[in-house]
Order: sequence, then C-alpha cells, then structure tokens
Amino acid sequence: MHNARMPLVAKTFPLETARRVIRIQVLTLIWMSVEAFVSLGAAWMARSSALLGFGGDSVVELLSATIVLWRFSRPSNDSRGEERAAKIAGGLLFVLAAFVFLASALTLLGHIEARPSPIGIALVILAAVVMPWLTKQKRQLSAATGSAALRADAAESAVCGYLALIALAGLGVNAIWKINWADPVAALALLPLIVREGWEAMKGKACCQAV
Repeated sequence: MHNARMPLVAKTFPLETARRVIRIQVLTLIWMSVEAFVSLGAAWMARSSALLGFGGDSVVELLSATIVLWRFSRPSNDSRGEERAAKIAGGLLFVLAAFVFLASALTLLGHIEARPSPIGIALVILAAVVMPWLTKQKRQLSAATGSAALRADAAESAVCGYLALIALAGLGVNAIWKINWADPVAALALLPLIVREGWEAMKGKACCQAV
C-alpha cells in the first residue's frame, strides 16, 4: 500500500457484486430517511447543534447513497461516470463539514441554546450500532469494485457512526450536567475527519483493502 494518488479506473462489475452494492444502498436509503427525519425533528425541538449536524449528515449520506445506487444500477466502463460520482460524493463531505461548523458556531456564540433530547439520545445509540455495520459492508465492496464513489459513501457512513458517538457524548453531558457547550464542541471534534475523507474522495481513492 502506498500514498500515491490512485487513478479512477472504470471497470465492469460482476452482476452479483453490483446487486450486493444495490442492496446495501437501498438499505442505507431507508435507514437514512428515517434517521434524517427523526434527528432533524429532535434537533429543532432541542435546539441541538450536535443533532443538527447529525441530521445534516443523514441528509448528505442519503444523497451520497443515491449517487452510488445510480452508479451501480448502470455498471459500465465509463470512467467519467465513476469520476463524476466520486467527486460529487466527496464534495458532499465538504458540504457536511460546513454544515456542522455553522451549527456549532451558532450554539457557541449563544444564538442557539441546546436542550436535552431523549429521542435524540435513543436515535444516536441505534445509529452507533447500525452505521459501523454499513461502513464495513461498503468498504469491503469498495475494495472489491475499486469504486472511489463507494469509498466516499463508506466514509459518509463512518462519519455518521462517529458523529453518533460524539453526539451521544455531547447530549449525555448536556442532559446530566447541563453543560450546553459540550454539544457543539462534540460536533466540531469530527471536522478534521470529515475534511480528510472528503479530500481523499475528491482524489478518487478507493478502499485498498476490505476491513
């Protein structure tokens, strides 16, 4: 393994592999739709930037999964199609980073006062279980297909899992000790990971091994 930039190489995916990707993406779309609806609703009621960032991530993941589903619904040797899908998926990570930063900054500046959210806590606990499994499946399939777009989508799922844990920490501290700033600080802690994964996806780097 090396750090050199890996070119986007188009390839015709085996039918069964493409079907596995499609099944995982459909499952992702269903889960992320529920996750986005519940988390954004809870974020609005609790004025929670961590939940807002988590909900924003859910929307971005929903878009990313849609892009990958489109890519594998039409497997072909079109390298431009793979490159375009990878760049869009990577760009969505940068959108997510900006979204999390803005929501956290508003809370830290006192424009939003976060409140405890039992529904939000229950959701992020469930997401902390579901997202690592989805991430593992997508990384394995990215390694098998050499798809940078799927690698970016796997990164989206990983970010969602990490953000669930960070949001849980922030929501828990706020609920128990009423420390409002713990919520946005927890969300900001994820920004370096989001930016790094977005950069790697924009370069077209696919997962090089199944983990």
